[in-house]
Amino acid sequence: MFRLSFASIAARLAFAGALLASAAVQAASCPVHYLDGRPPEIQNQKLAVSTRELCYGVFGVVHSGVTRTPLWSAEYVRADNLKRAQGLDRDDKFHAESRLPRGQRAELADYARSGFDRGHLAPNANMPDRRTQRESFSLANMVPQDRDHNRKIWAPIEGAVRTMAKKEGELYVITGPAFLGTSLKKVGNVIVPTHLYKVVYSPRQRLGAAWLTENRADAPINVVPVAELERIVGIELLPSLSTKQKERMLRLPTVKPSKKRS
Repeated sequence: MFRLSFASIAARLAFAGALLASAAVQAASCPVHYLDGRPPEIQNQKLAVSTRELCYGVFGVVHSGVTRTPLWSAEYVRADNLKRAQGLDRDDKFHAESRLPRGQRAELADYARSGFDRGHLAPNANMPDRRTQRESFSLANMVPQDRDHNRKIWAPIEGAVRTMAKKEGELYVITGPAFLGTSLKKVGNVIVPTHLYKVVYSPRQRLGAAWLTENRADAPINVVPVAELERIVGIELLPSLSTKQKERMLRLPTVKPSKKRS
């Protein structure tokens, strides 16, 4: 692993027309995954270089060719799909995303012996059938994640979302990495996020909120308004809502980190 700035990586991949290509992301190809059919809008143009939207059965991602990770995943999480998912055993078939150019995608070799987990953004446990389960194991749905963070902090957050969705009936969820600061790590060719977040919006309550944590073991679990998270990550995550609406807080469950050994 070594350290580098996000700006220097973006400069290497910047090319004429890149921002025009990224503008296509603003109109979602799979709007069903997004609140009011509107995907997040990138405000920090360093993040907008070499982006591509990828649509899957029950989630969609916008992928960055700079970080070689998703910038976010979007899910319309329904209680009936979660009920179907409960009957599936986990089938780990991680794979590179064939729809992405080789020079912009993660490969299995990037993660090999890195010490980091291949951390799902759209969780495997949310997938209602074998096809969508396989889709969730695309590396285009992964970020390098601290092993203990993934298993002891992030897994309980994912479980809390499923519990909420079963109670609410439906939720819109945006999950993503944040690359904060001027010095970032890489594993292979993939940039390691400094933080991860999960935005949850309840159509029934018309409220949203987000979990935000550092990508490290024993990180505190913060709950923040969507508006605050947007300012931090440089992406308007729920663009169909006003700032005032995004400052109002959905009550998220208290999540306690798991004490199970990895």
